[in-house]
Amino acid sequence: MRSLEDRLERVLRPDVRQMRPYVVQPSAGFVKLDAMENPFRLPPALQQALGERLGRVAINRYPGERIDELKAALARHAGMPEGYRLVLGNGSDELITLLGVACNRPGATVLAPTPGFVMYEVSCELLGLRYVGVPLVPQTFELDEAAMLAAIEAHQPALIYIAYPNNPTGNLFDDALIERVIEAAPGLVVIDEAYQPFASRHYLDRLTRHPHVLLMRTLSKFGLAGIRLGYLMGRPEIVDQVEKVRPPYNVSVLNCEAALFALEHEDEFRRQAEVLRRERSRLIEALAALPGVRPFPSEANMVLARVPDADRAFEGMKARGVLIKNVSRSHPLLAGCVRLTVGTPEENDRMIAALAASLT
Repeated sequence: MRSLEDRLERVLRPDVRQMRPYVVQPSAGFVKLDAMENPFRLPPALQQALGERLGRVAINRYPGERIDELKAALARHAGMPEGYRLVLGNGSDELITLLGVACNRPGATVLAPTPGFVMYEVSCELLGLRYVGVPLVPQTFELDEAAMLAAIEAHQPALIYIAYPNNPTGNLFDDALIERVIEAAPGLVVIDEAYQPFASRHYLDRLTRHPHVLLMRTLSKFGLAGIRLGYLMGRPEIVDQVEKVRPPYNVSVLNCEAALFALEHEDEFRRQAEVLRRERSRLIEALAALPGVRPFPSEANMVLARVPDADRAFEGMKARGVLIKNVSRSHPLLAGCVRLTVGTPEENDRMIAALAASLT
């Protein structure tokens, strides 16, 4: 009889067996500032109203027409241009996978600036797509125009991802450089605006200039990370093809109803985002005052900072009950860096104090 190890070696892909799984840090008992979540919960009255509403949902039925109502609500919320369409995903992660599936022709390549969102590369690994990462300019983390254009010419990518703002650096790339990348692209370009609620600029008003550009957003940073809902906007000729590879019931009735409820109360989420933008400025100022700490400009709900010793800072803050992200080994350009999620004013006070104590 075959051993289990023999069976796994026979049936599983060798590259999958060698991959490292995505690890979520245990966070119980910590001030959790490692995952760019909105730290605010709904006010008690809205919590009760949402609970009662979800209790009335027909969870014995598959998702139906209510999904179309959610699409329409998201289109209004985003200000989607007339004549464009929208596809929903179980978070942006699923949308990235669906795009990869739809474009997975033999020899297809996906290109993105690095460091960037890790799921662009992970999705390629899972789908057998070739991934090309183009390093950003050191220190400024701007797009390297010459390197990007050379990579596009050499690899002729089917998909190019541009995060706007970028994760984990938090910056908005120069618009003129993005335009030149889009014009040079032989395939599709996806502008990933996951952090749009915190940014001073967005790409929506330019979406109609380029028919091969798609705009991807998520409700995770809006304040609904727990319901896992992303959406992709673009021309019908593209979106209809992505719809063909989408699982028929990928968004649950509960997620759908929670999202509709949130959009009906978007003023509360806008208020929360405004608080976080103010706290981001305060956090950057406080970090800059710490010895040996260099915070980088951010248009997201996170701040990347270079510290004298990233490992020591991470462990020291964790020992003081504050959980952040040590990104110092994730890319050569991030050497010595940690990523701090912007929390509530009280959480940020604890984070600043914990980092200051960890530096001494």
